[in-house]
Parts: sequence; structure tokens; C-alpha cells
Amino acid sequence: MQQAAPAPAAASRPVRLPSWLGRHWGTVLFIGPFLLYVLVFLLLPALRLLAQSLTDRHGLTLRYIAELAQPQTVQAFSNSIVLSAVSAAVGLVFGGLAAYFILHPKAPKGLRSLLTSFSAVAANFAGVPLAFAFIATLGSLGMVTVWLKSVGIDLYGAGFNLYSMSGLILVYGYFQIPLMIIVIIPAIEGLRREWREAAESLGAGAWDYWRHVGLPILLPSLLSAYLLLFGNAFSAYATPYALTSGNIGLVPIEISNVLSGNVMLEPQAGAALALGMIAVMVGVMLLYALVARRASRWSGR
Repeated sequence: MQQAAPAPAAASRPVRLPSWLGRHWGTVLFIGPFLLYVLVFLLLPALRLLAQSLTDRHGLTLRYIAELAQPQTVQAFSNSIVLSAVSAAVGLVFGGLAAYFILHPKAPKGLRSLLTSFSAVAANFAGVPLAFAFIATLGSLGMVTVWLKSVGIDLYGAGFNLYSMSGLILVYGYFQIPLMIIVIIPAIEGLRREWREAAESLGAGAWDYWRHVGLPILLPSLLSAYLLLFGNAFSAYATPYALTSGNIGLVPIEISNVLSGNVMLEPQAGAALALGMIAVMVGVMLLYALVARRASRWSGR
């Protein structure tokens, strides 16, 4: 009896992509690399810091997280937050005003290109060179300090100290103000001239225009710029360390002490401090999102 021929192998089915991928392939093509970048360079390192701060050679532990409540650590976080908040406010106010004046129709020709070129350089001039420049200029034996003393103005006798928190705010302003100028110019340029002309035709003065039209429209951009300046100052390490030799407790300096200090070497403590910095930045971003949402509702957009 002849046996039945074996059934032919089932034809391989073509691989079908998900329907949403077919509809949004362009978005995936451009957003996919960014999401991969965020995963590799932000999320995975943060998860590694979390795992490292919760373990030691004996297993799981909360000792390093609990050390965040130590007075020295709390003081370091307080100093970093105050320094970042105040220097960001200085950059926001003075940088915003400078950007407004260089965009004014009556501003001298060439002022914008000159100031934006300088800002592009100054915003990236930080670290040890910036600290040395201020020490040579406004230090206790700096050029400007000695010259002012020769004409009867004693800065340090009047209470000024470059190596204090107020001195750090002054130094931070050198790169915070130019950075603010760079990021806020496009937002100010987005204000249409017709809006001001319409407000003036209704009898509004300059203050009324900025209070009811200009600032509400610019508020999300100003908040975003402030967040950028805050993060820029919060993570700075080389400038304050070179200027104060670590005498002012800041979180980045504390991380450096526990990672490369001669007295103790505790990578887990450094990971816990880094997690604290991440928590502060997440809190600031959540506060920004809340304020921006309410601002958009208030402005009617």
C-alpha cells in the first residue's frame, strides 16, 4: 500500500510590522535615536546609581541613603540649592534685560552680533580658567582690588569676599547671564509687533503691555530658561572647587571627596549623593511643570 506523501512544509509567513509602526515610521526614525540616548545615558546610569547606593559588600543596606540626612550633607544641598537659585535669578533678570535692549529697534547697529558672539564664548568659559581670571582680577591681591584700594576703596575692608557664597554668585553670573541671553533671544523675537501696536491703540502703556501681554506670553520660556540656568549652576564643580578650594560645602564637591578623597573612599556614598541631586532636579522640573501649566491657563492659551 502506497503511503501518503508528506504534507508540504508550511510557507513561511512574511514578517509584518505593527500597524502603529507603519503609520508613524517617520516619527520612530527621528525619535528612536533620542529615546535610545536617554535610555543609555540617563535612565541606565540612574538605575545603576540606585543599585550602588543600596548595596555594599554585605548586601542590601540603607546606610548610604540615611547619610543624606547628616548635617554636613544637608548643608551641602542647602548651599547648592541657594547658590543655583540665586545665580539663576541673576542670570534671568540681567540676561533677559540685556537681550531685550539689544533687540530694541533703537539699539546701536552691530550691538546684537557683538553681544551674542561674546555670550557664545562666555557661556562656555568656566572651570579653572574662569576661577583664575576672577582671582587675578578681584582676589585679595587682584588687579582691580589693588587699583580700587589705591584710590581709597577697600573692597575686602567693606565686607566683600570673592571666596564666599556672594563671590561664587558673582562668578557664576559671568556664564549665567550670557547663557540667558542666548536662550531668551528667540523667545523675545517671537513677540509680534502687532500685539504691542494693538495694545497701544487700546490705550495701554509700556508697563500695561508687558504686564498683560508680553510677560504672560514669555513666562513659559522664562521658566524654561530659569530651569536651564539652575541645572547649569547646580552641577558646576570645577569653578567653585578651584575658587574656594572646597571650603564651601557643595554637593558636587562632596561627591568628589568621597570618590577620590585621601581620607575615605566610598563610591556608594557618592552614588547616594548623586541620587539626591537627581531628586532635587526632578522636584524642580515638577515644580516648573506645575507653574507652567497654571501660567498657560492664566494667559488663556
